[in-house]
Amino acid sequence: MLAIRMQRTGRKGHAMFRVVVQDSRQTPTSGKVVAQLGHYDPHNKTLVVDKDKTTEFLKNGAQPSNRVAILIKNEGIKLPEWVKLDAPNTRSTKNTEKLRKNRKEEETATNTDEEKPPEVSETAEADKPAAEEVTDKADTEEADKETKEAPAETAEVSSEDTSEAENKE
Repeated sequence: MLAIRMQRTGRKGHAMFRVVVQDSRQTPTSGKVVAQLGHYDPHNKTLVVDKDKTTEFLKNGAQPSNRVAILIKNEGIKLPEWVKLDAPNTRSTKNTEKLRKNRKEEETATNTDEEKPPEVSETAEADKPAAEEVTDKADTEEADKETKEAPAETAEVSSEDTSEAENKE
């Protein structure tokens, strides 16, 4: 059976491929080729193929590799019905919630707020100190009560004394 496949040529790091018709039992590097149909440059994504020869070999039953079939189809050569292309590989992305496009608007807004100083209106500034003063006064009054109730001695207090003091309160 004949196979239409790509044969690597070119120097190291700069691959070029020949599109060849070859016996399927031979390796592409063996050099035993039935016909050379064209060449493919993966760097420029250019394919040069003799369309007449390619359609003739496809009609006679030459089996194209998956990559060659995709390239030939993109070139405009009609593939026979018996040629089946593999489904394109779909990779699953890990941690999709970390992608920028999937982030919530709130998170992106907080990231931009960190760069800019927050803008505070004058009315909000006026309201905050009044609320803080009220809580500060309540805290100081509670602290004063605790200091008055606590004995002046700094001696150790037994667990019984502490439980009695808690019961009184």
